[in-house]
Amino acid sequence: MNRPKAIFASTLLAISFAATLPLHAGEIEDRNTANVVGFYHMSFNQRDVDGAIKKYIGDEYIQHNPFAPDGIEGFRDAVTGWLNADANIHIEIVRTVAEGNLVVTHVKSSSSDGESAVMDIFRLDDAGKIVEHWDVSQPVPDKQAHDNTMF
Repeated sequence: MNRPKAIFASTLLAISFAATLPLHAGEIEDRNTANVVGFYHMSFNQRDVDGAIKKYIGDEYIQHNPFAPDGIEGFRDAVTGWLNADANIHIEIVRTVAEGNLVVTHVKSSSSDGESAVMDIFRLDDAGKIVEHWDVSQPVPDKQAHDNTMF
């Protein structure tokens, strides 16, 4: 048997087998975090809401924000409305935390009204698509009771 062909064949077999293995802890969180960050940037900074929906949202979208309607169309309508109302909306993801199918983002949100500190929680399905969202937001005040920042 020709050694280089045997090594090549076994390498191809190993690669194709590895490609079919499920993701493991750490890999799932990395994939989910990348998807949430991509979703957030595409939706708000690139203002491509439809592209973000197509690429990152699953078959359902459960919304817990009391100011946005439930579902994919509710997300589209709410975010498109916010973006159309304020050309200065921009987000900066300061940090992320991921565990299993949950990803949390700590975001500096800027708009014509000023800055807000936002915490989002996203739940993703087994394919890494966003299917549920919670958030809390508070304005960044001009003066604080301490020297710490909100970020």
